[in-house]
Amino acid sequence: MSLPANQLKESSQESLPANQLKEPSQESRIICSDPDIVVELNVGGQFYTTTMGTLMKHPDSKFPQILSRSARHYKDAQGRFFIDRPGTYFGPILDYLRTGKVPTEYIPEVYHEAKFYQIHLLVKILEDMPQIFGEQVARMQFLLGVPNYRENLEVLLHLARAEAVAMRLSKVVVCVVHTEEEEAKCVEPLHILEAKKTPVVKFGPWKAGPGTEDFVYCLEKDIRAQGYKVSPQRYHLNRDPYTCFWIFVFTWW
Repeated sequence: MSLPANQLKESSQESLPANQLKEPSQESRIICSDPDIVVELNVGGQFYTTTMGTLMKHPDSKFPQILSRSARHYKDAQGRFFIDRPGTYFGPILDYLRTGKVPTEYIPEVYHEAKFYQIHLLVKILEDMPQIFGEQVARMQFLLGVPNYRENLEVLLHLARAEAVAMRLSKVVVCVVHTEEEEAKCVEPLHILEAKKTPVVKFGPWKAGPGTEDFVYCLEKDIRAQGYKVSPQRYHLNRDPYTCFWIFVFTWW
């Protein structure tokens, strides 16, 4: 009489000696669980020395994976564990693991690295600091409420580059409307610009939140963050005071 396949599998496993039974998590175990063992690290070319206990202070972080048996081949010529991340910002993270001292410098960069290493408590602490709260919570939440913001930003940059051929400066007209009422007022001037074949990138409207000038500040900040030299100015169409129009001037050389 033949046994079902699942019973055959169970029988074959039971017949194996205990030391031959497969353990799926074997490769993911850390090389040594002794908290006093010294660990040498090479983080982006910068060397750090600490203990296993310090690195394992947060068991749900990425360090158990970095120090696992399966990561043994990620070592440099001197046998240090190699982590291909910026070494400068690892120092504040290691200080936090050692003493609980919260970083006070390079906050955005350390925040980014803390997210990579999955040190969730440090991430939460940094998110409450003004440098991160203002950017990640306040400003980014506002921009998420502006329809197609990222897509229109890319269109704006594409137009700026297209206008820059053999030119020191390039200019892109931007229409920013906060409310539906402002949008209605800008319909006619948009038609005029379209008739003149003047490209216009339109942002908005959006619901409650910061006004037009705050949005222009955010837009300029994001453009500069990508390495561009840009200056937004009011744009007057036929001397009419349409407050929704701006011109972004890019300087290339």
